This record gives sequence, structure tokens and C-alpha cells, in this order.
Amino acid sequence: MISVDLARRLLDAGLIWSPMPGDRFVVDRPGLGHDVFYLADMTVEVHDFVGGSVIGFNGVTEWALDSVDLEETLWLPREDQLRAVLGLDFVGLGVGEQGYAVVALVGGTTHTFAHRDAEEAYGLASLEVLLFRS
Repeated sequence: MISVDLARRLLDAGLIWSPMPGDRFVVDRPGLGHDVFYLADMTVEVHDFVGGSVIGFNGVTEWALDSVDLEETLWLPREDQLRAVLGLDFVGLGVGEQGYAVVALVGGTTHTFAHRDAEEAYGLASLEVLLFRS
């Protein structure tokens, strides 16, 4: 799973989240950053209001939290979502000494991003591509 630190760096680089069922996120508040939640029909849903969106916890969570503003959450994108961010800049995925290696084009030049976790490797590649695009 992608780290909270890298997810925050992706957000700062301009990654936009359009919440969908199956997405993972953390509540970006002190003491809550280690609890990973999943959007799912009936239990954790996005509710859109005129003033903004909130994520509602529909009475089945173990702790007392009715809802949280979308801006107070941090998306933890999955491997497939990060690959979609790379789009045509994605060259390939391999395995090497350091773990997984994502090869991506950054400004037309091939770069390799290695990490023991595939999602983290995709996240590192996505971060560099987003920073170059901005």
C-alpha cells in the first residue's frame, strides 16, 4: 500500500481524487493517519452538498465519527489508479534487486523508480510525472 507521506506529496503535486467505491483513504488528522478506510456502498459513502463533499460513516464503524469533510481525507491510490495517472508515460513494470521497478517517461526521458512495494514504486513514478507536467 502506498505510504501516507507519498500520498500527501502526490496531493501537493496536483493529484485530484474523485472518490469511488473501493478507494482507500485516511482521515488526515493527528492520531487517525494509521486507520485506513475503504469507500463502500452502505458503510462509508461520499455525500455531495452545496458547500462541499463529506464522507459519511453510516453507523457501522467502531468509533464515533459521523462524517468528515473530503478535504480532511487523504486518498491512498491503488496500483491500477497510479498506472492510470501515468497514462502514456508508463513504459513498464519489472522486478529487480530493490524490488519492483516502474519505468516511466518524464519529459520524454526514461526513468526507473524502484521500491520493495509495487504501489510505492508507481507512486514515485507518478509524482515525478505530475511534477514535470505542472
